[in-house]
Amino acid sequence: MRGLAKKRVLITGGARGIGAATAARFLEEGSKVAILDRDSLGLQESRNALPGIEKTLLADVSISREVEAAFSELDRHWRGIDVLINNAGISVRHRFLDIENKDWLEVMAVNLNGVFFVARSAAQRMAKQKEGGVIINMGSTNGLTGYPFYAAYNTSKAGVIELTRSMALELAPGVRVNAVCPGFILTPMQEAEYTSEMLREFERKVPLGRLGKPEEVAALFAFLASDDARFITGQCFVLDGGELAGGLASSPLR
Repeated sequence: MRGLAKKRVLITGGARGIGAATAARFLEEGSKVAILDRDSLGLQESRNALPGIEKTLLADVSISREVEAAFSELDRHWRGIDVLINNAGISVRHRFLDIENKDWLEVMAVNLNGVFFVARSAAQRMAKQKEGGVIINMGSTNGLTGYPFYAAYNTSKAGVIELTRSMALELAPGVRVNAVCPGFILTPMQEAEYTSEMLREFERKVPLGRLGKPEEVAALFAFLASDDARFITGQCFVLDGGELAGGLASSPLR
């Protein structure tokens, strides 16, 4: 991709899954990469696997003071940020009637509050920079259509999508803001939530006949952050193997 060499890129939720794949992709593009996560062991494992990572930041995105402290540490290292991949998120699978307050609040705290806290800190810095910056928030197809058993997650991702659009309007022209909305991507989080049979059923629902790969999401992040996408802002990009094209997403998974 054009224009990513030496860009300062921060990836939240960068210790595993899509975040780790995204760190690897931006390193391949010649970017300077920092990852932020609340998983200290995962951060160390990512650093060992990807020695090109310049900085690891231990923080919980749902706690604003930890986010602010992480950005202060990043300021001392880079004195600015060019690209934010706002990827950190969690999921809890429950029937609506069985959702407990603590689960609802935790999903909102990480997936929506956390996206806001990190985006605000990044945007404050980008707005002062001559070349602005790029923010890409992690949405989901869950934020675009109904899925059973994921009321909290669906609501949080719908909020991220509207936050993205609002940010894009207010931060233009200096800062571009978009969202990526994956469908079924095989990550450690999905493997922990679903049985092998459930994963096979997901595959049968997807027109392309398989689940997505973290590196495919990383490739879209790289494109949207690059100069090739410099006229794109305020958009939500679906990456789902054709699932939403047939309205298959809302079919219940038993």
